Amino acid sequence: MKFREKRLFELVQKYNVPGPRYTSYPTAVQFTEEFDDAVLEEALDLRAESARAVSLYFHIPFCFSLCWYCGCTKIITRDQDRGDSYLDYLAKEAALVAKSLHPGSAAKQIHFGGGTPTFLTPAQLRRLGEIIHRYFSVDEDVEFSVEIDPRRCTEEHIIALKEIGVNRASLGVQDTNPEVQKAIRRIQPFEITREVTGYLRYQGIEKINFDLIYGLPLQTPSTFARTIEDVTALDPDRFAIYSYAHIPSIMPAQKLLNPEQFPATDEKLKMLMHAIGTLPEYGYRYIGMDHFAKEDDELSLALDNSTLQRNFQGYSTRAELEMIALGMSGISQGDDLYYQNEKDLGRYYKFLDEGRLPVAKVLPLTDEDKLRRKVIMQIMCRGEIHFEQFYRETGIRFEEKFSGELERLRPLEEDGLVVQHVGGFDITDTGRLFLRNVSMLFDGYITEEQHRTAYSKTV
Repeated sequence: MKFREKRLFELVQKYNVPGPRYTSYPTAVQFTEEFDDAVLEEALDLRAESARAVSLYFHIPFCFSLCWYCGCTKIITRDQDRGDSYLDYLAKEAALVAKSLHPGSAAKQIHFGGGTPTFLTPAQLRRLGEIIHRYFSVDEDVEFSVEIDPRRCTEEHIIALKEIGVNRASLGVQDTNPEVQKAIRRIQPFEITREVTGYLRYQGIEKINFDLIYGLPLQTPSTFARTIEDVTALDPDRFAIYSYAHIPSIMPAQKLLNPEQFPATDEKLKMLMHAIGTLPEYGYRYIGMDHFAKEDDELSLALDNSTLQRNFQGYSTRAELEMIALGMSGISQGDDLYYQNEKDLGRYYKFLDEGRLPVAKVLPLTDEDKLRRKVIMQIMCRGEIHFEQFYRETGIRFEEKFSGELERLRPLEEDGLVVQHVGGFDITDTGRLFLRNVSMLFDGYITEEQHRTAYSKTV
């Protein structure tokens, strides 16, 4: 992928506005605490009527220390005994969730996120594995992944994860430069990352991805280039390279960062362009927006066979799976309903003590929501819309239903982001950097107020 840097900088200046990441549509901003319990009960009853393949997400909220850039839902503590109490309640929730599943249902994906899943001790991780296998049927070909903080991960952790079935690991790296690490309060010598990667491979967990962030304090194009050089030497299967989202109104810890240390917009763009230009030389394919994967990785294969999806974990495989989230703040995504668990740990525990699922917010999807979700997810995951295929799948003429949106695409076409033709439109190589902007044209909820307060910048 080749870009004219000056022209691209002009486009970034024009289109770098707040907007959703579209890990779902509608987005979490639309969730409401005002809902009828019968709506949730009806959806769960319907789910129990037939066997289905599902994706299970377990949120482990605890972290030993606060990283100032972090936007995750977390609880800072050094008391690992809190992990035992939390697992007690995860077991209660798993029992309730299992009742809403048909006995023939099976988990084809499992993911541990956080917080820091490796906050749990090896014994606690084994116990979490026991809970999963007690209450859920796990497919023999399950993709079982875990997020790892290398600073808080021993070989004993990796052995425990392998024993419970984990076969993919995502390591938080962010940046390898010591000065950047000090600025964001996440000290992680590269040797630790190398060591944990070695533990994983020694135990047979070969599928490994690294998370990086660009736009952090004290980062420069040259330091970030060195980070790319460092991490590619460890040969992971995937990279997620996220744009730092500065939203201190929502994430107060970000106020601790020094605003004078943030890289300028042109420097931040150079970091992204270096990643996009360099990683293919190491065998990584640009999947879209912020993900890269080797040609034979499941993510690349999913892109080719149209099973790539966006969910609250970012790009993922197996678009057909309903995602069921357990744990504090977890968000579940079904065909007809999204719902989110309590973000407050005390209230999460209280719900489960009362024998109720700890659901705090719900969003029933309308037919219009589902239609626009289909459009936005095809843009985000396929980079194209074909009118005839859309008609075959929905019975709706895209060019009639979305005539206004297609008209609003014209300025983006003039800027080289999309190409419209008689049969639909395609996202260009340049446009893949602006997938969020294209998708926003088909979002039925966006308002100017949301742009200013709820979302990070699109590039």
